[in-house]
Parts: sequence; C-alpha cells; structure tokens
Amino acid sequence: MKKYIAAICLMSTMIVHAYSQSLPDRYSHLGNLMIPQFSSAPFPHPDRAQGRFYNNQTFSARAHYSDSSVAIFIPKGFAPEKSIDLVLYFHGWNNNIDTACAQFQLIEQFVESKKNAIFIFPEGPKDSPDSFGGRMEETGGLKNLVNDVLNYLKKENRIKTENAGKIVLAGHSGAYRVISFALMRGGMTKNISDVILFDALYGQTEKYAYWIDRYKGRFVNIYTDSGGTKNESENLMADLKGWGKTFFAKEEKDLSLTELKNNRLIFIHTDLTHNEVLAVRRQFRDYLLSSKLQNIH
Repeated sequence: MKKYIAAICLMSTMIVHAYSQSLPDRYSHLGNLMIPQFSSAPFPHPDRAQGRFYNNQTFSARAHYSDSSVAIFIPKGFAPEKSIDLVLYFHGWNNNIDTACAQFQLIEQFVESKKNAIFIFPEGPKDSPDSFGGRMEETGGLKNLVNDVLNYLKKENRIKTENAGKIVLAGHSGAYRVISFALMRGGMTKNISDVILFDALYGQTEKYAYWIDRYKGRFVNIYTDSGGTKNESENLMADLKGWGKTFFAKEEKDLSLTELKNNRLIFIHTDLTHNEVLAVRRQFRDYLLSSKLQNIH
C-alpha cells in the first residue's frame, strides 16, 4: 500500500512539473521530440467541421477538432534499421497529447522499455468526450499517417529508409474505436505486431475478433471492474473459448513479464481504477518490454 501511495504522489508531482515546460523541452533529456502537423492526422475532419454537441454541451471544431499535431519521439540510443518499428498511441476522452503524456508518463515508460522504435502520438478529439478517429477511420488512414511520419523523419535526416517495420497500436479508454478502424481499414494490418487496450474494450469488438482470428499479432487487454469494459472483455473471452481459441487470463497483481512474453491473447483483470491502468504499475512499459520489438543495443 505504501508503494502504491508513493507512486501516485510521485506521478502527481511530475505532472505539475511537466506543465511548466514545453513538450520538446520536457523530454529532451530522454530523446528528441518533434511535433509537426500533417494533413493525414486525424483532424480536422469533415464529420466534425461543425464540432459536436454532446451531453448538452457544444464542443467546437476550432477548439476540439482542428489540431493536426503529431508528436514524434525518438529515444536516445535509437539506431535506424532497414525498417522502422513504430509505437502508435491514441488518447481517450477529455485528453490531449500534452495532458496524456504528463498524466500517464507515456514517454518515460516508452524509454524505460528500451525498445529500438519511434513513438508516435497523433492528436485526437482534443479535450473532448469523443471516440471518433477522424482520418484514422478512413481506408488507408493509418498508412497515410505512417508514410507522412517516415517521410518527414527522412527529410530531417533522422532515418535513412521510409520502410515501416512492426507497428504497435496502443490506447486508453475511448481509443478503442480509432484503434479498431486503424486495425481493419488502415492499410497496414500485416505490420501490426501488438494491439494494447488500456481499459478500452467498449465496442467494435468484431473488428478485434476478426484480427485475432486472421492475424498472428499479440492482443493485450487490461480491464477494470468499474470502467465499463468488464462485460465486453468477458464476452470476448467467452467467444474465444467457444471458437476453440486459446487465451491467457490472469489477475494483474499476479502477472509476470514471462507470462506477458509467452502468450498471444492476454486478458488482464486489475484491481485498479480506470485512470490507473497505464502508469501506476508501469503497465505501458511492461507491455512494450514484453513485445517482440527489438531492444536498443
């Protein structure tokens, strides 16, 4: 319990400190962070050109659906290979690149995983209660974004090839929707080595089930009792059992890195709350650490 409380206090202190710095400065000691804007980014998008009215509140296009920023982070020690491995992260409701990075220590955990990959974080519905993925829901949306990122990095002399290698798709909460469409329509499904859902399996489950059945990538789903994902997670497990597909299910507190490495379909029930599933136990780090991405040498 003391360790748990200490971890939360440390995270709170780091968040307060983080907001006093610009994003690139905040992470300069860990690597190089760039935030270009791309036409292939999720927003702006015609379907949110008038903003969105939800729960008696208007979320304007200008404030919430006009930011085409894509954060690109290259960790110290990264060595470009013949193909470039990528970790794409998508935020959930009422969040943005800045707040999510600070709250969940995403870049710190990415660095701690010591993977020879590049971290990509496109802006979603900014500070909005919305799961819509914008251009990421369109056919070829993921491919267009990845191509723009790699082309940009090559022009900046950060890499020498525009060939994408393994791709990890990860996200929290409402990110379930954008990930499912990127997975099925994005044009790079064969590259996707891991799908990681942080208390995020609210729907679009048929898309995940199709990918699980047709492809060989690892599926990691951590879910809570009160986050709204428990029933959908249990229903998917029941379906997999009915289809004769082997999966691994365990309580998070008893889970080991070896089990994360040695299983493909992983369902993790946690005693934590919805916003604690990413960082309190360094989950993002461990799920990347146990992936098949190459390590930094």
